[in-house]
Amino acid sequence: MKLTKKSHACVRLEKDGRTLVLDPGGFSEEDAAVGADAILVTHEHPDHFDEGRLRAALDADPAAEIWTLKSVADQLAAAFPGRVHTVGHGDTFTAAGFDVQVHGELHAVIHPDIPRITNVGFLVDGSKVFHPGDALTVPDHPVETLMLPVMAPWNKISEVIDYVREVKPRRAYDIHDALLTDLARPIYDSQIGALGGADHQRLAPGASADV
Repeated sequence: MKLTKKSHACVRLEKDGRTLVLDPGGFSEEDAAVGADAILVTHEHPDHFDEGRLRAALDADPAAEIWTLKSVADQLAAAFPGRVHTVGHGDTFTAAGFDVQVHGELHAVIHPDIPRITNVGFLVDGSKVFHPGDALTVPDHPVETLMLPVMAPWNKISEVIDYVREVKPRRAYDIHDALLTDLARPIYDSQIGALGGADHQRLAPGASADV
């Protein structure tokens, strides 16, 4: 499976000539979802869900479909009947030839005064890749490649390190990094790499790796 990091939280997976895109939000490239056979969206925040990007992808390919939670699906289902699927924790499905399990229910706490919204994570092809969205969800399955949210209003580096330790992936690639300046990246790289207990790597937007 080929994994391509797009900007911020967006990831593109390719296998057997088919493409799965996760979280092509407003911080990702304008065409991040175009060409996808299937799209997964973890939650409704605009850096993960951009309605215009999704509509462009579905308009470009009449066979493309979306799997997401209800708060996102409700905004798109009427315009694309039969192509937008609502999923939640514990669900399993196949999208563009990828087997997907859904884990998690709530967004991480930003502040006690801010109501928590729903958020799901997606575990792809058994244990190959896990994208948690905006939460530190630990799936009840092994994880080979963890997409690691390194910088967000709701986390700090000690939590990120402990998350890697708890999930115990073979490798962790940074996502949710648009808020992290280049000056700070070496600090995150060294501390997560030294303390997380997993192979920690960073891909520049557009760079790929085999997983």
